[in-house]
Amino acid sequence: MSHRTAPLVVVMGMSGAGKTTVGRLLAGSLGVPYAEGDDFHPASNVAKMRAGHPLDDEDRRPWLDEIARWLAGHADGGGVVTCSALKRRYRARLASAAPRVFFLHLDGSPELIAARITARQGHFMPPELLRTQFADLEPLGDDETGSAVPVDGTPQETAALARAAVTSA
Repeated sequence: MSHRTAPLVVVMGMSGAGKTTVGRLLAGSLGVPYAEGDDFHPASNVAKMRAGHPLDDEDRRPWLDEIARWLAGHADGGGVVTCSALKRRYRARLASAAPRVFFLHLDGSPELIAARITARQGHFMPPELLRTQFADLEPLGDDETGSAVPVDGTPQETAALARAAVTSA
């Protein structure tokens, strides 16, 4: 990634990993726009998750298409968007819209993520769906542009690790 070009980052990982918090901190420190991936979900997806049903690939298609459009629209100026991007084919879809995208995987143990998701208020994702996310996770491959950072520190510590990973790429 060129240091003359603002980074284009997808902050990925499980629900409860801290994507929103770290994504906002990272975008602020990089001086680029931020977008919340959950805002790209159609209402039908939100309703399905609220009811405790996991999304399938067909449910995710329009959501991924919207995030891909956002990435393509920010390819020149950079930006940070959150998206679980748990499966390699989802990341490939996003990378096809913005080839220089960097995937930042916020990585944490099932126990830590479960504790975080149980403690948070006002989110549509019920803790019961977390196991389906861990089952779906395909970690970044060696041929994918990105890095995993641990989320066991404070949000500021995780954001600093994220920034270092993005800017050293």
